[in-house]
Amino acid sequence: MSRKKMTKPENIVAILEELYPETPIPLDFQNAFTLLVAVLLSAQCTDERVNKVTPALFALANNPHDMAKLDVAQIRDIIRPCGLSPRKSQAIKDLSVILIERYNGEVPRSFDALESLPGVGHKTASVVMSQWFGEPAFPVDTHIHRLARRWGLSEARNVEQTEADLKKVFPKTLWNKLHLQIIFYGREYCKARGHQFEKCPICTLYGNEANS
Repeated sequence: MSRKKMTKPENIVAILEELYPETPIPLDFQNAFTLLVAVLLSAQCTDERVNKVTPALFALANNPHDMAKLDVAQIRDIIRPCGLSPRKSQAIKDLSVILIERYNGEVPRSFDALESLPGVGHKTASVVMSQWFGEPAFPVDTHIHRLARRWGLSEARNVEQTEADLKKVFPKTLWNKLHLQIIFYGREYCKARGHQFEKCPICTLYGNEANS
């Protein structure tokens, strides 16, 4: 299909697929539990920093049983570089205990169950559901929210509504890969700060400089 005959969503998908045919998960993890913890730690922190912190943590505990045995202070000292360490360390400890008591030490395959865990919001649950369990989900962080506005895909003022808008625009079969492609694209071409509108392939076609 010619690019000229494509709809905006189809063209965006084509551009992203051309640039990022492979979408490795940017967080390092070993299993469902370590993915859950890594995503929790990534809140208001870069994936790069999380990946520097988690090896020491997972060397001590890469499952709920071992994590539940650690003191909160011990967890906090390791994850301190990620920020919000008092809250995150308590959440990691508490959710580990809950996974043992309620789910036999397994990460549940359910949005509701995941979102009921301490420190686990909808975005974190969406990443685990999509990237570990392969369930259709479209995790939206603040940067994807920003890009959706720049590209005229959503006028939403919050990430929840942006997620709903993007799910209407793109086929469900693409969600799991597409959210990662948008993340990679945003880091390389469509940055939050210092965005060069004229060098951004998607913004030059559909962008709104007022939303940059």
